[in-house]
Amino acid sequence: MPTPREAILTALQARLSTLPGTVLRGEVLPERVPADGLLILRDGEPGDPEVTLSPLRYHYQHRAEIEAVMQGTDRDPAFDTLTASIGSELAADRTLGGLCD
Repeated sequence: MPTPREAILTALQARLSTLPGTVLRGEVLPERVPADGLLILRDGEPGDPEVTLSPLRYHYQHRAEIEAVMQGTDRDPAFDTLTASIGSELAADRTLGGLCD
């Protein structure tokens, strides 16, 4: 059974996979970028938790990063379209199916 952190990152990767382009997780930037773009999900670090004492709970603010790469002569408008689609996709379900806040 995956940890909550892994479940959230897996759900985020699955959500990104619905977008145009190739999606990788934690990989190095390849020598060739696909024509429809490349998204690399970086897991990030959870950092130190905030603590609630009653009841005792630990709250982590974990920031994952998405590296978006485009190549070609029309890369600026294509990059703009790709990043806008990332925002739209995440805005549709900010909690990734209730996995996170």
